[in-house]
Amino acid sequence: MTSWLELVQKDARIPEWPYPVSYGKENKVATDVLVFGGGIAGCHAAINAARKGVKVVLVEKGMTKRSGSGGAGVDHWLSASTNPCSKVTPEELTEAIIGNAGGYDCGPLRYINCRESWDTLLDCERMGVQIRDMHNQFAGAAFRDEETRLMFAYDYENRCDIRVHGHMMKPCLYREVKRLGVRVLDRVMVTALLTEGGVQGARVTGATGVNTRTGEFYVISAKATVMATGLPGRLWVFSTEQRSLFRDFNNTGEGIAAGWRAGAEFALMEQSMSDAGSFAYIAYGMGNPDNTWYGASIVDANGKEVPWLDRDGRELKTFQERFRPAPGQKFILGQGTGVPSAYDNQTNRIPPDLPERIRKGEFTLPFYADLTSLPEQERRAIFGLMVGNEGKTRIPVYDLYTRAGFDPDRDMLQAPLYPPEEYRATNFWSGMAVPHWRLFHSGGYVVDWELKTSLAGLYAAGGPIFGAGAHSSAAAGG
Repeated sequence: MTSWLELVQKDARIPEWPYPVSYGKENKVATDVLVFGGGIAGCHAAINAARKGVKVVLVEKGMTKRSGSGGAGVDHWLSASTNPCSKVTPEELTEAIIGNAGGYDCGPLRYINCRESWDTLLDCERMGVQIRDMHNQFAGAAFRDEETRLMFAYDYENRCDIRVHGHMMKPCLYREVKRLGVRVLDRVMVTALLTEGGVQGARVTGATGVNTRTGEFYVISAKATVMATGLPGRLWVFSTEQRSLFRDFNNTGEGIAAGWRAGAEFALMEQSMSDAGSFAYIAYGMGNPDNTWYGASIVDANGKEVPWLDRDGRELKTFQERFRPAPGQKFILGQGTGVPSAYDNQTNRIPPDLPERIRKGEFTLPFYADLTSLPEQERRAIFGLMVGNEGKTRIPVYDLYTRAGFDPDRDMLQAPLYPPEEYRATNFWSGMAVPHWRLFHSGGYVVDWELKTSLAGLYAAGGPIFGAGAHSSAAAGG
């Protein structure tokens, strides 16, 4: 039994709904701070508010302990430019990110992330998340600092992106949320924001929601409301079984819709990008040289290695050079910031003209990620530390492949099989982009330096913000 459709076809009937139906029930709740969205940003927002001694209610459409895009884990912690090993300042990093976004980005949130994400990561460590190589598994590795035991990604010289054992991130946050006495309402979806006098553009005084299982209604009044419902991705995916998705399919944009109806200001809402739809391979589950797999060697069907280039197009002769800035380059801007142009402008990569080289016969499909050719510590860092802690890969890729016999010490992993034009420099991991399958990208609430929206009483954290970044940005913003 693999899908709802098959279940119905087998039994020739729709199974009875297993929860009590309470459409007529209305619950009224009053609190100081209301947080909608129990993902990474929402949990941090609830924790930080509760530590101030105020009453907090956290509302989550799924189950807070494992919900959200970071619910199953994280392997990279980006932009931690104040960590003791970093050679990059928050100001330098913020300027680089915004510059690569062409200025269409949220300066306050980017700077908050660059300035505070290291402190936020230390807070996660105190909650029980392992952020260091405590068991010396990677002692002596080029990416490890021997004094702090921190491990770094992308740029081994400037060291502002940290590799973490983050598969238990959400359970640790959830435990702290509960310890602080935050009231958690799981399986409740926001339907609208409440405003003074019901006037659009007036002060936000709370929100309403509906339980997705029982149908009961919630009216929650609050002195301050934080919208942390995530980036609305996959709005145009029509497969009810959600096969091959790597984003949380619960992120359907209701938090942004509620703010829009209440009169909040938004930016870049017109931007979307072609996406892989349900035709993608398992995210990060095929051989590739990007993101979680950054630095992996790629070879073709005849064993010929695809070269790596620096940002200026110079071929890198050694593996170690993939993790060093180009001549005259201050630092490498790590992948995952949410700024696609940064990959082409700042990151070492495989050739952007690879599609043409395939057509000319220089390389023969399919490609493979050849981890066997890497130094042992680098091989174990990719297939183990990184693939083992990235939430979308720990179980469906690392655990499953290992049990099936995949051994990175001797085996190569095939890359996705695409038409030649799909082998762009940073497209290996994400699947073949289909033009009519679109992903909402980069738009959201406009906020100030306190992450306050244009509506009094309403704040935003994480994905709903215009120009939001990845995991560390959601955490620091929360």
